[in-house]
Amino acid sequence: MDLLTLQSLFMPLVLMAAGIFLLITGGNSTIDSAVFIARRFGLSPMVVGFTVLAFGTSLPELIVSILAVLRGSEGIAMGNVIGSNIANILMVIGTSAILMTMHVKISKGLVKDLVMMLSASFLLLGLMFYGEISRVAGMAMVTLLLLYVFLQYRMALKGEIEAPEEELPEFKHPAQPYVFLLLGLIGVAFGAEVLVRGASQSAIIIGVPEDVIALSIIAFGTSLPELSTSIIGARRGHSEMALGNIVGSNVFNVLMIIGITAIVKPIAQDSYAAQLISFDIWFMLAVSVVFVALVVGYKKITKPIGVVFLAAYCAYTIYIYAINFGY
Repeated sequence: MDLLTLQSLFMPLVLMAAGIFLLITGGNSTIDSAVFIARRFGLSPMVVGFTVLAFGTSLPELIVSILAVLRGSEGIAMGNVIGSNIANILMVIGTSAILMTMHVKISKGLVKDLVMMLSASFLLLGLMFYGEISRVAGMAMVTLLLLYVFLQYRMALKGEIEAPEEELPEFKHPAQPYVFLLLGLIGVAFGAEVLVRGASQSAIIIGVPEDVIALSIIAFGTSLPELSTSIIGARRGHSEMALGNIVGSNVFNVLMIIGITAIVKPIAQDSYAAQLISFDIWFMLAVSVVFVALVVGYKKITKPIGVVFLAAYCAYTIYIYAINFGY
């Protein structure tokens, strides 16, 4: 890569960094404000946990994907979801396990979540091979997600699973949460637009598909909130909740983000790079299956496993760029 190319990359990389920053800060502001407003109107912590928090943590990926397909960059939408699911397991769980061994207590709720994650992943594979993710398929995916959330809520009411932790944010003025909610949504929308634009320009300059940028840089950026949440959970000894955060995020990524994106605009097979269906989706499935096997069979994610996970993520990221540069 020559000096001129590196200079040309400067602004697109700045745009992507700014976009990721706005997505994270805007997303956090949106979640805090929405949680406060929901509790103020009498919604229980359990309902807030399974609705506002669950939707809010996936909002950045959702806006990025919708804007991408509207701009004709379906590869960014697909790559973002597949890359985020890979990053959530290898990068987030790997880093958390390196900091502290994650012991797993197998529960009925966790098993159902793991089954749902694998089912959603195989559903995405089937739809990709079918040739198009239509609006009907998108509506079916969103419906399935709503049923999943409703089932979680029912199980939590019966005490069969632990509801997500919720810390009520504080605001000094009654109008603040509404202002912060508006600013947060604007930040997420603008951040997504800047990120998609920067990714598209970077892909053109370095000569790789937009999908590869989405699989790596965008996926990494949109997985940072999950990373911080999981590290905090692991350090506090709440391994199950840290794992549940990742499993739930992966389910939402596939069913909500791909589902809503397909409703906005159907995703045809020829609209994204062949690499996604020939390699990346298979790698995502392999990582998911290994992760589930470790959780159910070994019942802990140790520090050596965390090192292997993180090394595998680095190797995967290097590989997807290497094959596009002809190595």
